[in-house]
Amino acid sequence: MDPQLAEELTEEDLKARELVASVNDSEGAIPVESTEDYHGEQIGDLTVSEEYTAANSIQILEGLEAVRRRPGMYIGSTSATGLHHLVYEIVDNAVDEALAGYCTEIGVTINPDESITVLDNGRGIPVDIQPQAGVSGVEVVYTILHAGGKFGGGGYKVSGGLHGVGASVVNALSKNVCVRVHLNGSIHEIRFERGKTTQPLTIVGETDHTGTEVTFLADDEIFEEVVYEFDTLKERLQEMAFLTKGLRITLTDARGEEPRTETFHYEGGIREFVKYNNRHKDLIYDKIMYAEGMKDGVYVEVALQHSDTYNENIFSFVNNINTPEGGMHVVGFKAAYTQVLNDYARKNGLLKDNDKNLSGDDVREGLTVVVSVKIAEPQFEGQTKQKLGNSEARGAVAAIVSDGLNFFLEQNPKVARLIINKATLAARARDAARKARELTRRKSALESTTLPGKLADCTDRDPKNCEIYIVEGNSAGGSAKGARSRRTQAILPLRGKILNVEKARQDRILGNEEIKSMITAFGTGFKEDFDITKLRYDKIIIMTDADVDGAHIRTLMLTFFYRFMPQLIEQGHVYVAQPPLYRVEKGKKEHYYAYDDKELDKILDQIDGRNDPSIEIQRYKGLGEMDAEQLWDTTMDPAKRILLRVEMEDASVADQIFTLLMGDKVEPRREFIEKNAKYATIDA
Repeated sequence: MDPQLAEELTEEDLKARELVASVNDSEGAIPVESTEDYHGEQIGDLTVSEEYTAANSIQILEGLEAVRRRPGMYIGSTSATGLHHLVYEIVDNAVDEALAGYCTEIGVTINPDESITVLDNGRGIPVDIQPQAGVSGVEVVYTILHAGGKFGGGGYKVSGGLHGVGASVVNALSKNVCVRVHLNGSIHEIRFERGKTTQPLTIVGETDHTGTEVTFLADDEIFEEVVYEFDTLKERLQEMAFLTKGLRITLTDARGEEPRTETFHYEGGIREFVKYNNRHKDLIYDKIMYAEGMKDGVYVEVALQHSDTYNENIFSFVNNINTPEGGMHVVGFKAAYTQVLNDYARKNGLLKDNDKNLSGDDVREGLTVVVSVKIAEPQFEGQTKQKLGNSEARGAVAAIVSDGLNFFLEQNPKVARLIINKATLAARARDAARKARELTRRKSALESTTLPGKLADCTDRDPKNCEIYIVEGNSAGGSAKGARSRRTQAILPLRGKILNVEKARQDRILGNEEIKSMITAFGTGFKEDFDITKLRYDKIIIMTDADVDGAHIRTLMLTFFYRFMPQLIEQGHVYVAQPPLYRVEKGKKEHYYAYDDKELDKILDQIDGRNDPSIEIQRYKGLGEMDAEQLWDTTMDPAKRILLRVEMEDASVADQIFTLLMGDKVEPRREFIEKNAKYATIDA
């Protein structure tokens, strides 16, 4: 570091530099945390200072090298996921202004050319000269990596973004960017191309308000395809609005003949989030328990409600960053929630002296809860910000939940009795399921004596080399056994449709032979006993017929994985095989396979086969119609096959979809089918 520059930096600046330097990699680039960030309101003594209005609150930490060369390091991928991530980065900055109490409205527009415009009514990015860089604050934010108002300069006390990479990364990965800042009565405009400044900050007009407007066009040299999905953006923006009560977010799609617009605005905040998540479920009571408060510098919000389902759904956030792996805030919630309910049950005679305490699993059966904390210095475990490590969050959440839940139960004794009764029934079912669970456990990942009899296992004992096909029906199972590579491919045929786990308790689920076979074959156990280190196969491949029944069976199996072994999906072990729909023969020697109608048309055009009487087209009705050689060539040969990996980006959305498709309520499912029927294909 330049000694003269070191003298000019404050102690706070130096600490920030040391923090960033500590995570530098060997090439000098910092692998940033995944900014799947969400943002929310600012409360109490978390209010920010006014110092952000000056550019000297922005501290420069790193340059902008390597972003275009290694985009996956910063946004995860250059697929559709990474493309949409760019939008979230810019929106996150606007929501940080809402966190700080300065922004009430955000507009996001998908323009006809697939560019994105994000407009907010916050304070506006500083436009005066940043002393370290010698250029305007807005140019620093958009051209220098790890520069921003979130490193101790007083701009933000609570923020989702920690490394100041969002705006600069979006700029680096965009063909062009235009930023307009409404500040001090003037509109300040600056333009960039692929990260380079092409128009310096210029006053282009007058204004009577403050805020920032950013328009960017993602670079088609970087991304596989620059096409945005309205519903993908909608889900994320709606969640941001739930977590930031009072903030209005409007999403507009201007690509069609008529613009499509949806607005999200929830004065009830996370209470409305719980209500929305439970909208397709049968509730056991109407009220939503809500508690909020500040303790040890941590602001806590918790909202919860029970349905008559058998699964728990805990959605946790830190500074509106989704934490799917939980952390200290979730630990604090679980401990306090279980303790309060047991104490209440004993105090009111709902548990007798000789009764065992209700377990956490018992009291959380059917529970939907949102736990949201705001903390000045969040410490996340791992680069992906998926687990909170701050120990003070555990105590703060436990204290707020204890006080709030005790008050709620005392004020609502009928609801309290319903909750305890449901937990008591869950405890009885858990005891009945214990024996069934023991049957699914294996002593060793390599031991084969307890494997299900219908499993045709592979000979390789290294799980990294192995994969298992879950096959629909004995006929298809026979073809798959004949087609497979015996060394690395195992086959487990299932008889008919497995039990719908969305509508059954654990004891009944574990009595289902097909489910027991899968659990035993995988070797991991399930629920609280799940251990990914015991997984016997790196790939679990669902292989069903390409028809409605096959789709239903896939959904049943995915529901089971999501509810009982979600880690398999989260860590990328679950796949769906893609068998062909058609076999095209030209004479006796040439044959082709088509996986959909569009590919069939393409093949027929290529071989000039539309009017050729020697062309024979076979449409497969099921996997059982293929012989072993055909099944290997099309669906099981690693060199040729098509596998779709099952991914789960948002637990809240996934829960809603599984509840809607597999739950008891028929009307929402009918509405979903009617709304999405136009996207389905109908086989003749």
